[in-house]
Amino acid sequence: MKPKKSLEIDGRTGEGGGQLVRLSCALAAATSQPIRITHVRGNRDRGGGLKAQHVSSVRWLAEATGGEVEGLSVGSRTLEFRSSAPPTALEERKIQIVADSSAASTLLIFQAVFPYLLFAANENGDPIELEIQGGTNVSFSLSYEYLDQVLLPTLQDRFGIKVERELRARSWAVGPKRMGSIWLKFQPIPRGQTLKHLQPWDNPLTEKDFTIKQIDVSMLVPNALREPLEKALARDLDNLFPDVDINFVLMEESGHDARMYTLLVAHSETGQRWGRDFLYNRAWKKKTPETLSAEISREVCKQLAREIATRGVVDEYLQDQLVVFQALAEGRTSFHRGDEPADMDAPPTGAAKGGDQLSTSMDGLKLEKRMRKDRMYELFGEGSTHTTTARWVACELLPTVQWYNKGSICDGAGVSFAS
Repeated sequence: MKPKKSLEIDGRTGEGGGQLVRLSCALAAATSQPIRITHVRGNRDRGGGLKAQHVSSVRWLAEATGGEVEGLSVGSRTLEFRSSAPPTALEERKIQIVADSSAASTLLIFQAVFPYLLFAANENGDPIELEIQGGTNVSFSLSYEYLDQVLLPTLQDRFGIKVERELRARSWAVGPKRMGSIWLKFQPIPRGQTLKHLQPWDNPLTEKDFTIKQIDVSMLVPNALREPLEKALARDLDNLFPDVDINFVLMEESGHDARMYTLLVAHSETGQRWGRDFLYNRAWKKKTPETLSAEISREVCKQLAREIATRGVVDEYLQDQLVVFQALAEGRTSFHRGDEPADMDAPPTGAAKGGDQLSTSMDGLKLEKRMRKDRMYELFGEGSTHTTTARWVACELLPTVQWYNKGSICDGAGVSFAS
């Protein structure tokens, strides 16, 4: 059989960072499509190139698929990857991936290998256990808390992907260095079956979908900030979302004055969720704990209010995380977001007032009679640059995927592996 020709991918496309590398390699491993990425992370400062988490994840994918890889070193600006075996050829059921640095994100490595592992079912239907060692709370990456409270619950609710998880050791990019560890256990999709969305893609939205029932708060801060930040968050959230239950679900000593992380997760009456977080890792010697707490609280609460005011069914970060699952799945999905509100000095309350915006969001899903096919050879659609880049990469690696109405609707490839 004649070898497949490598797909050329310009690493400067769209977001032009690590997400393009991770998603390209994940889908290349799952589909056995050879790829060649040039100008790796070409839109980043200091010329870009591969980082430690990219090297760790691609190295493992190459070993797992019996593949060939060139340019696999930190700083490399060209990467070639050629997989030799489908996911179902993987025999290993207990997998450990160790990053080259404690600052390399375990969550970004997870993004790069999970789409491949999701289809790595064996004949006995055994689950896969995955341990990744590296950083768990680092800049420019989702945190373990966001994975645990937003992404994985959404994958279970929408696609039936159940993932047991455990934070075994926390690791930050600042302060004393130590290797963190996350552990996950899940059941791959059975051979011959496809990933399916569990809910109708065009479920009509109601006011209850945007009525906030509770907000969960996670705080990982030095002891000096614990009480003033708790008070600031309780005050600001009560002002923005009156009569909404505020639950402090995690309050943990961070172990260093430059380690401050806060996550807010809002839950609607119908079970929808939106997350916004804030990692503050700068020196604050000239600020009092009260001043700094007010600053952190004001920023993260404003972000959450803005997120809910868009009237979208997912938050900004979740939308781009779900693209790969939409593209791999069988059938039609939609995880659209609305427009950002013009006036953020008056965000919606906990009752999510604003009937006009709700009507607009609902109309945006009633598209069956006027489906407009997107041009997928360039960046397209609504959402952040990360989201539009993810759509473009998915289309390059999965040519049968089709998007409609500015990226708000996806007809997935229906990927499956019989053996």
